[in-house]
Amino acid sequence: MKREEVSHKGRIVEITPQFTTVEIISESACSACHAKSLCSLGESTAKAISLPTSAWDNYSVGDEVEVVLKASMGHKAVWIGYALPLAVLVVVLLAVSAAGGSELASGLAAIAAVCVYYFVIWLLRNTLRNEFVFSIKKQ
Repeated sequence: MKREEVSHKGRIVEITPQFTTVEIISESACSACHAKSLCSLGESTAKAISLPTSAWDNYSVGDEVEVVLKASMGHKAVWIGYALPLAVLVVVLLAVSAAGGSELASGLAAIAAVCVYYFVIWLLRNTLRNEFVFSIKKQ
């Protein structure tokens, strides 16, 4: 069975006419362990997600909600964030090396190409923000 949505539990921390901000607590895989206080590996981080506020939303600050994203958008985010930069890195590394560049030049060119890739993604952030639309629903 295929999942069509990816969801995370969160809490509404701010509501403005433009955006509703939801805080999601990301916990490590060992967060349920009884010895996590003794171990430095068990940690959690808070992430804030801003969603467009709808006029018909009936939420208030402090409400427990579920943040939902289509699974296909999650896959697209993985491609944009991880797979394509890896491909850029490998292609540039091999191309510069095949063209006779030294290992240092190949490595630096590959790193520079990945930096340029992420800079282009940063320039396209508003376009990408419109594509990756989260929604919320009450628990």
